[in-house]
Amino acid sequence: MKASVCTKFGPPDVLQIKEIDKQIPKDNEVLIKIHATSATKFDCWIRGSSPMFRFLMRLVTGIKFPKDTILGTEFAGQIEAIGKDVTQFKKGDRVFGYLGMRMGAYTEYICLPQDGILAIKPVNMSYEQAAVVQQGALTALYLLRKMNVQKGQKILIYGASGGVGLFTVQLAKYFGAEVTGVCSTTKLQLVKSMGAEKVIDYTTTDYTQTGETYDIICDTIGTSPFRGSVKSLKHDGIYLFVTYGIRRMLRTRWLNLTNSRKAVSWLVEESKEDLNYIRDLIEAGKLRVVIDKTFSLEQAADAHRYAESGQKIGSVVITMIDSNLEE
Repeated sequence: MKASVCTKFGPPDVLQIKEIDKQIPKDNEVLIKIHATSATKFDCWIRGSSPMFRFLMRLVTGIKFPKDTILGTEFAGQIEAIGKDVTQFKKGDRVFGYLGMRMGAYTEYICLPQDGILAIKPVNMSYEQAAVVQQGALTALYLLRKMNVQKGQKILIYGASGGVGLFTVQLAKYFGAEVTGVCSTTKLQLVKSMGAEKVIDYTTTDYTQTGETYDIICDTIGTSPFRGSVKSLKHDGIYLFVTYGIRRMLRTRWLNLTNSRKAVSWLVEESKEDLNYIRDLIEAGKLRVVIDKTFSLEQAADAHRYAESGQKIGSVVITMIDSNLEE
């Protein structure tokens, strides 16, 4: 079977198509024919092109060479075979799932345990749409729950047009918060259409100078102005980081020791239950995705280039097969 393989860190061109052995499911596993996956900023960071995460990520993913050579954290597909002990799924089920740091979705087939982060895909989504839900939605759901977001709270989301940002906007709105989204000029209308009451164009307006204060400021991309953001929080407000960085971690530690305002960041703990919860919200019409461009598996390098170009509006999909054959 075909896979897009990353045998060294570097620019998008390190992704190469290779033939690898097709897996056989163990007794408690299902074999999934992947129809679609995604190219996210996280995949690009893992690949090794982002200085912001290079040191910290390499401690996990490999110092000189990648520990896991097949990228891709999320996917949608159809179960082709099941192990003899599998009871939660059957052959032919259309599913979507999340692999997290394990990765491995840039391939035609994958085996997963039935109790992994895997669920029946939303009936009102195509495989391509269902393949770009998991990372952003599961991250946003976990963090907003940890923050105990309440009805009427004011939350500002920095990087509101990204994969995590768009789901944070939608879920914060669903939980009853008053949402302000910060993004670039071309993405203002998209963020507003997702439920943000207010949108701020960071290219023309510094939100830390508007005089507005917030219960929560959520930075999904790691580039918000630290000092100004802290001043834009209410007295007991919280500054939430989705991404990591050594300098920011040190400043966060100092802030939490010296200020009533707090800065936090958590490692996300995804679960099958949360994925089913997200699926139910999608089927109820409470969450949606926007796909910008679609690439084939052979074009994975091009997909990565576009994902990190700053031009994308919505998600970038990588398909394995002709989507016309999916239904």
